[in-house]
Amino acid sequence: MPTQDPKESKPIRVDKWLKVSRLFKTRALATRACDDGKVKVNDQKSKPARMIKVGDKITIKRKSKYRALDVLEIVHKSISNKDAKLLYHENIPEISEKSKELYELLQDWDKEGKRKYKGRPTKKERRNIEKLRGY
Repeated sequence: MPTQDPKESKPIRVDKWLKVSRLFKTRALATRACDDGKVKVNDQKSKPARMIKVGDKITIKRKSKYRALDVLEIVHKSISNKDAKLLYHENIPEISEKSKELYELLQDWDKEGKRKYKGRPTKKERRNIEKLRGY
């Protein structure tokens, strides 16, 4: 992939760049994420038509996880997945071992607390509830 001089690269719409960099599968999904306020450019909520340039910082929220990216390069055409990863640098914060353990415990606890099905309890679940209550 040819590297461009940052002064020569033209700005590009944020939704198009998100699609070209393969952070979203389609441009429609990238546009929807921008409209829903899940994409920030330089710590400001972004509309899909916002123009970005090399050096901008993009934050994406997906399923309660945040990804912080620095734009390194701008390409206006679709490229391979291997080359798309060279368009940005992902900033991953350092987390202590203790924090990692707490996060894993919290996720395990969250999974255990959810019921398998929504709505009324099944016959088996109802029997277990009655057993707990002492009926």
